Amino acid sequence: MELDARTEAELRRLARRYGEPRVLRARIDDSFKDPIGKRDRFGEVCMVVRRPNGKLLLSIKTFYPRGAHRLPTGGIHHGEGVQDALVRETYEETGLATQVRRFLGRIAYEPLSSPGAPPVFHTFAFLLDELGGTLGALDTSERIEEWREVAVAELPSVADALEHLTTQGTEDIGGDWAAWGRFRAVVHRVVHEALAD
Repeated sequence: MELDARTEAELRRLARRYGEPRVLRARIDDSFKDPIGKRDRFGEVCMVVRRPNGKLLLSIKTFYPRGAHRLPTGGIHHGEGVQDALVRETYEETGLATQVRRFLGRIAYEPLSSPGAPPVFHTFAFLLDELGGTLGALDTSERIEEWREVAVAELPSVADALEHLTTQGTEDIGGDWAAWGRFRAVVHRVVHEALAD
């Protein structure tokens, strides 16, 4: 789906305030449905939370394939602003007080199964600095099992691990976990490129 005029206008405002993001149209194997097929959202925010020690937070959920730690993301509901979703999701998933620092990436995913079709999903990645609080998901339905901290330089290795998942998760995501892993790897490479500049 293409973004509506209201969302495009907000993204332009966010770019003026937090810097121009890297823009990517990525072709993905869309042989899975969660999250790209969920009808309650048109996209997601990627929360690149930088801790006071300079490292970034990764999480893994209880039902993920083993080793599938990744940057946390949260859905943007229809009619919800991107920044509103970023603030809400960051607090719900981490319990931390944060401040937005940079707009890092804007990714539109095109379906490999339908060349030329509109994007099926969107990710907007932002760097946030941790200001305080206690790390822990406030929304228990997120089922976050563990947090890890990584240096920016480790993000390509995280992407590699996601691209080469060798085990399946314990829940049905409407398709292939390996395709999900390749989809999830994209934002890690974009974030790394933005932060390594």
